[in-house]
Amino acid sequence: MSTTLDELGYYLLAGAASTGPAALIEEARQGEEMGFGTAFISERWNVKEAASLVGAACAVTERIQIATAATNHNTRHPLVTASWATTMHRLSGGRFTLGIGRGIAPMQAAFGVPPVTTAQMEDWAQVMRRLWRGEAIIGHDGPMGRYPALVLDPDFDEDIRLGLVAFGPKTLALGGRSFDDVILHTYFPPETLRRCVDTVKIAAERAGRDPADVRVWSCLATVGDHLPEPVRLRKTVARLSSYLQGYGDLMVRTNRWDPAVLQRFRNDPVVTSIPGAIDAKATDEQIAHIAELIPDEWLAASATGSPDACVDRIRTEFDLGADRVILHGASPRELEPIVTAYRSRRDAEEIR
Repeated sequence: MSTTLDELGYYLLAGAASTGPAALIEEARQGEEMGFGTAFISERWNVKEAASLVGAACAVTERIQIATAATNHNTRHPLVTASWATTMHRLSGGRFTLGIGRGIAPMQAAFGVPPVTTAQMEDWAQVMRRLWRGEAIIGHDGPMGRYPALVLDPDFDEDIRLGLVAFGPKTLALGGRSFDDVILHTYFPPETLRRCVDTVKIAAERAGRDPADVRVWSCLATVGDHLPEPVRLRKTVARLSSYLQGYGDLMVRTNRWDPAVLQRFRNDPVVTSIPGAIDAKATDEQIAHIAELIPDEWLAASATGSPDACVDRIRTEFDLGADRVILHGASPRELEPIVTAYRSRRDAEEIR
């Protein structure tokens, strides 16, 4: 490895994590060895509990940044979360970013988890920073809840990065005001990406912050044609289909797509027959059928094809305003030919 690619990230246990959580150990080591700047961890309520995975990733790496993208702020007591973040911050030598997101509203409602609001997340971010500065917060009564006392350690003076997975304009603006990293969603076409970056940066400036201090991450589905076609379809068609299952209206509204296409997708008997997330539960035959329901232009906001073609698409994300890019949906080894091509081209340009 000739260079460290701080501008690139990837996800540990990408997708439904069918290989089990133990695979994270090798994926973290591989990603660091390949030069990635940040390894992200998304939380699913099965075998992807974020605190456990973060501890493992921090323990087996030495350089790479480890970030949650995302957990939810309201599924742990704020003192538990603040203590966890401080522990990871010190365990890793300052390599941990605590990233939260709004979550999927229908799932939260089904499980009895209170809905997350923008005001709650902003209040929570302010409380986290105060606790990490060693403050004792007495009688807090705000959008995130009522707490008679919140305190960790008066000697604390921790500088821990906060990340926010953002989708809609209110959440994007919150990211610009109050967070250090804003992680966008996959399958954002160029116009959507530009609009999201502008929203974050303008909000940062209006809040008196340097917009350059808020890093906006494009989350780019990166699936090269060196992978078998059924694998590619699961990582592209099936993954996008799972998003449409969970929050299709939001995706369509954000990307200004045709809602009639979404309705046809929802009404399709194959889609309705799948008992859960399509990327986790559908057969190859079902995914091949669903591929006929998804317009090519919806899937175009991704890096596909040869390694060089994928590199071209990654570089386009920077041209559109992203500060950094997550190569999403594949393991480090699956991304290796693309990362090699990216590094080769970047190194050649630096030499010139």
